[in-house]
Amino acid sequence: MGLISNGTTLLDAGALDSGVATGSMTLIKTLTASSSATLNFIDGTANVVLDSTYKEYEFHFIDIHPATDAAEFSVQFNAAGASGFNETIMSTFTQAIHSEDDSSEAGLGYVTANDQSNGTAYQTIFLNAGNGSDECISGTLCLFNPSSTTFITSMYSEVTGYHNADASSKCNCDAIIDTTSAVDEVSFKFSAGAIESGTIKLYGIK
Repeated sequence: MGLISNGTTLLDAGALDSGVATGSMTLIKTLTASSSATLNFIDGTANVVLDSTYKEYEFHFIDIHPATDAAEFSVQFNAAGASGFNETIMSTFTQAIHSEDDSSEAGLGYVTANDQSNGTAYQTIFLNAGNGSDECISGTLCLFNPSSTTFITSMYSEVTGYHNADASSKCNCDAIIDTTSAVDEVSFKFSAGAIESGTIKLYGIK
């Protein structure tokens, strides 16, 4: 049985018709940490694309391991022509956490200390990452239409992993980068110590 809309076949026998346009996800750049203070994606440098080529960019964090226990994984941005990774950010931050022994570390809540209201600090996207030999964090960050010079740039992140209090944790951050200049540089780091190991992949979404 097929699904037809306005004379066009969309689905036929459960399969998407070959004539239906679909989006694509293109790997742009992979950075691998090795005791790195930061991992930076800069448009036009080392084959990085962060411009009007794509309306959405997606970063994937894979097995990010901190050198320092209980460090916060964070992100900041530069507008085109700017430096210092200190753009103005307005954000919200929530955390779900459940301890290994099912004790008091269990819950879901808004974390006021890690949001920003017109702040220029690096924005936390994961709290208190554990640095044990088998501990790491992974997740994604989506950046929407950063090349726009009409609207502010929006982003959200979902990062999950090992909280240093022997717990599983998931952190969500929603934010706007409060500038109408194009955003073309993104920087990731821990609040203390280096990114000891792990991979960040940047994709463009069409």
